[in-house]
Amino acid sequence: MTEPFMPEGLGEWTDPDKFQVTAERITEYAKATNDPIQAHLDGEVASPVFAIVPVFNAMIPAVFSVVPVEYLGKVLHGKQDFVFHRPIKAGDNLVARVKPIGYQKQSTGSVVVQLLETRTDEGELVNEQYMTAFFRGVDSGGSAGETAPDHTFPEQLRDTEPVAVVTAHVDEDQTFRYSPASGDPMPIHLDAEMAQASGLPGIIAHGLCIQAFTSWAVLTSVAGSKTERLKRFAVRFAKPVLPGQDITTRIWASPDTPGTYHFETTVDDVAVIKDGLAEVAD
Repeated sequence: MTEPFMPEGLGEWTDPDKFQVTAERITEYAKATNDPIQAHLDGEVASPVFAIVPVFNAMIPAVFSVVPVEYLGKVLHGKQDFVFHRPIKAGDNLVARVKPIGYQKQSTGSVVVQLLETRTDEGELVNEQYMTAFFRGVDSGGSAGETAPDHTFPEQLRDTEPVAVVTAHVDEDQTFRYSPASGDPMPIHLDAEMAQASGLPGIIAHGLCIQAFTSWAVLTSVAGSKTERLKRFAVRFAKPVLPGQDITTRIWASPDTPGTYHFETTVDDVAVIKDGLAEVAD
């Protein structure tokens, strides 16, 4: 019998989780995501997607305050939406916390939306994130709370030329470098047998690693490689990426909103990241 989700867990913050940012950890993350931006490689300023690292440990208890723990093997990363108030820098002492804000029943499973918040130890807001977890084939028993903010790709842009196209190679050892750099030990990224037992073709790349690839594609193409210019960065994970594959990110400028870009990432013309949105300040 399917266990329903638990609405009483919604809106409850996790205990604060402290994280000290070092130049070495910033550099390790940049190298693990093939990031070409020198400030990231030098450990001065963190890659935008590095923002997941300080808050990662708080996500698990938050989601399972709503979802019965027996569904752990059913979870996939559905969407990730970063809102940046400033970049993370070496020497920052950060405090992160998470709260689940809603869940929704869908035709092929159920999703849980979490709000992730990172501040300095003095209370300065550094970033907020909306993380959507998808539970395959799981019936939540209904819907409750909030949904994540929208970042749907405008279909009319497909009839126009992108402003940039960036192709990158996902290395065979990418997941083994990304796992320690990010703190994500999920076995589907490290153990082929475990991945196959979960219904996957083999080891798959971390979704956030691929999002990090797209972040430097956007920064180098339309933001002058300046991390501080990126104010929002959102994606929907559509298909797994395998080590050894090439990914191509196509970036379109919004015809209506200056500084807003939409993007999509493909492997052999199959979309692996959809509904990409980047908001870039002058």
